[in-house]
Amino acid sequence: MITESNPYAGRRTVVLGLGRSGMAAARLLRRCGAEVTALDTGDSELLRERAAKLREEGITVITGPGAEHDPVRHNLAILSPGIEESVPLVTNATSKGTPLIGELELAFTLTTVPVVAITGTNGKTTTTELTARMLGGAGLRSAACGNIGTPMSELLLEEEKLDVFVAEVSSFQLETIRTFRPKVALWLNLSPNHLDRYPSMKEYREAKMRIFMNQTEEDWAIVLAGEERPGIKAQRISFSSTDPTADITLENGRMIMHRGKLLLDLETTGLRGPHNAANLMAAFGAGIALGADPGRMASSIGDYAPPAHRCEFIAERGGVRWINDSKATNLDAMEQAIRSVEGPLILIAGGKNKGFEFAAIAPLVRERVSLAVLIGEMRHRIARDWAPVPTVIAETLDEAVSVAASKATHGSTVLFSPGTSSFDMFRDYISRGEAFRSLVLALPGALPNQQ
Repeated sequence: MITESNPYAGRRTVVLGLGRSGMAAARLLRRCGAEVTALDTGDSELLRERAAKLREEGITVITGPGAEHDPVRHNLAILSPGIEESVPLVTNATSKGTPLIGELELAFTLTTVPVVAITGTNGKTTTTELTARMLGGAGLRSAACGNIGTPMSELLLEEEKLDVFVAEVSSFQLETIRTFRPKVALWLNLSPNHLDRYPSMKEYREAKMRIFMNQTEEDWAIVLAGEERPGIKAQRISFSSTDPTADITLENGRMIMHRGKLLLDLETTGLRGPHNAANLMAAFGAGIALGADPGRMASSIGDYAPPAHRCEFIAERGGVRWINDSKATNLDAMEQAIRSVEGPLILIAGGKNKGFEFAAIAPLVRERVSLAVLIGEMRHRIARDWAPVPTVIAETLDEAVSVAASKATHGSTVLFSPGTSSFDMFRDYISRGEAFRSLVLALPGALPNQQ
């Protein structure tokens, strides 16, 4: 799938950051004949293992503090999405005049395979998985990649023949694109997030809007109805669970329709709730844009289950349901999770301070939550924002689970939906969710979900 001609052969390139995308970018550049240096300020055992593998492929690797002082002026730098452009590792390269792109842009310049790109604050991963699966069901060889976990560069290295890439793209990745032009771009939603990185919602929105930047009238934009997005040149397909004038709509809370024609009855799937309906509508929009058969798309998802850590039913204990929604790293995701629960609710929430207030969701919490167990940096501020909701402050997740277990009564639900990121206590939302799962399953009498 790598183009026969490429602009990187013989060029001095540097990869900044050796996460999974950085590893893939370094190896891809080397495969293309570039001279590659990889830099990372860390010094973990995992990083040392990665460095050893890259050196075996002829790649120069510098780790630790010395990575910030690489003296070489490179022709091109590839930035990992989790690294901000203001840190010394990056400014050391850019101050020498080295242009900067991301791994997503790199991969795009080396393939002729069309891309379906998916962005939004919430639902990106589920929609990416659904879209890849549904397009595959319609006969298009597709693979999910991008921010979902597998870098596009990694798929290029595997050289599997594909008809389409389905890429989850974050605002961080979109900051460093230049020519990236998806054949189909999906905009799911926008709500406050990453305000510890962006000065305001305006800058956050502008970063997301770059997904449409290079599209033309030959491309497609799948967008949530009712939102203003000036400047989009692509053909549009709109979707909405509430607006009957959208191209793809939801009727009676369960019937996904395209201009009056039934696409899918949610009752035939394992997916429930307006958020999952929106994800499915967007995925159908991508298929329609590519000419895929909607019936074959629908038939491919009967046994689909949402990814782990997203409103995931873990166990039942004494008539109490335990749900893991560790992926909820913003208030909109938390709101969707709370609304999906029926009956008495104990909410475990809190984590890193990301620059937004929890007061915005207080009315819903006061209406639906009987007890909030709060953890992390934000725990005391959230307690103030949500008063007079009964709250318990817990110092650890272990303590929070114990408190919830002691307070929950038959017929209630314990929902772990933090509403912010995990970095104050955990490596990422996955490790946080796995910790929660382990703690719940260790409770006496817990019956694991077998689905």
